[in-house]
Amino acid sequence: MNITLRQAIHQRVNDKSPEELKEVIEDSIGGEEKVLPGLGVLFEIIWQHSEASTQDTLVETLKAHLT
Repeated sequence: MNITLRQAIHQRVNDKSPEELKEVIEDSIGGEEKVLPGLGVLFEIIWQHSEASTQDTLVETLKAHLT
C-alpha cells in the first residue's frame, strides 16, 4: 500500500489530544531536518482551516521574525 507523506502525517496525529499535538510540534521544532516536511503538513492543515484574519496574523508573525 502506497500512501503519501500527507496521509502518513494525518494518520500519525489523527487521534492525538491537543496536548499531544503540541508536544509533537514542540519536539519537531529545532530537531532534525527530516521532520520539517511533517511540520509543513501540519502548518498546511492549520492554514487551510484558518480564517483570513488568523492567516494575516500568522504572516505578520512570520515576517516580524524573519528580519
